[in-house]
Amino acid sequence: MKDDDFGITRRGVLASGSATLAIGSVAPTRAQIPPAAQPVPAAMKVALIVNGEKRALEVDTRTTLLDALREHLHLTGTKKGCDHGQCGACTVIVDGRRINSCLSLAVMHEGDAVTTIEGLGTPDKLHAMQAAFVKHDGYQCGYCTPGQICSAVAVLDEIRAGIPSHVSSDITVRPLLSADELRERMSGNICRCGAYSNIIDAITEVAAAQGGRPA
Repeated sequence: MKDDDFGITRRGVLASGSATLAIGSVAPTRAQIPPAAQPVPAAMKVALIVNGEKRALEVDTRTTLLDALREHLHLTGTKKGCDHGQCGACTVIVDGRRINSCLSLAVMHEGDAVTTIEGLGTPDKLHAMQAAFVKHDGYQCGYCTPGQICSAVAVLDEIRAGIPSHVSSDITVRPLLSADELRERMSGNICRCGAYSNIIDAITEVAAAQGGRPA
């Protein structure tokens, strides 16, 4: 088959509307496109309540909540691990529910209350869960710890609210505060160091102090 069997040659061109591309040519890279011709990312204003404080931002609409917290508000306690929602290092609490902040866009949270590890406690006044993690050595390298603690705080709220999990034997009754329940609910938070048993001990102690009774 020859090049001109289709009425074109290697030096021919294909045209679509006003755009013309030479056959065999390579599309220009972004760096080769004049700045005036490059698309401008869409930006949007968003107001959040972060750790009890009103914060107003203007961000690229593609900015995740994780990047808004870390790069725009400089709250670097929330960690970027896999950036695919698989490790839980970026867990924060939004309106009382834990989420993976790497999977959620900042502009989706207009007016929402976001709590990060910095909002739970300070070095001088630790949250009960933070203190329990220290006491029970619930961390080693510490990278996943902020997400683990935020998730653990929300887990106890879920159990108190009667929200069942995959291992709940009867979804019509309040879930038991058992090691199996805690392991299931914390399974989205990965600890590469393997401090899982100590993490369960820390959560159990906090639950008991709050009036919960481990099964």
